[in-house]
Amino acid sequence: MVIMIGVSIFDLIPEAIKESSNKVLLLSLIIPLLGISYLLLKLIYHLLNKIDNKLYKLGILSMITLMIHNFPEGILTFLSTYLDTSLGIKLTIAIAMHNIPEGIAIAVPIFYATGSRLKAISKTFISGLAEPLGAILSYIFLARYISPFAISLILVIVSGIMITLALEDIFPEALKYNSKKFIVIGMLTGLIFMIISLII
Repeated sequence: MVIMIGVSIFDLIPEAIKESSNKVLLLSLIIPLLGISYLLLKLIYHLLNKIDNKLYKLGILSMITLMIHNFPEGILTFLSTYLDTSLGIKLTIAIAMHNIPEGIAIAVPIFYATGSRLKAISKTFISGLAEPLGAILSYIFLARYISPFAISLILVIVSGIMITLALEDIFPEALKYNSKKFIVIGMLTGLIFMIISLII
């Protein structure tokens, strides 16, 4: 939860503003874009209504959200490396750092819901594939056409989805298990990962 909110507020939204070719327009659109994010997440909820297991649904929601998040990250990493190799390397390390707890956010609920390590690993792996897919498509099709402003819009929408998912689903689900000590440990660990990735 901390990672999702931290990445959104301290990484994705500032990155979107920084990369935007029209900062004034982007800033004026942030609130409507966050509203669109909320509606998109509600649409995903509706599509997953047939899943009865709350924990499994949470894992799948995390997987879909992080796929949407990873795709523009792959584009961003490729384009950054294409323009400046040293910047691309730094960005790659930072993204790799916060991808570790993101993977955990998918794998843990799916594993505890199904008892299957294979399902947990495969769903996490599928989510991770969105990032290289974004990079490959950038290389083949998008490098000449995608604009910084378009990437900025995607990043803000993804931020909204991640914040909503963290506050509406992940945190309330964690509270159900009455393990306050582990919730605090998890939040502190997430915070440490977040700080390290931002420093890098």
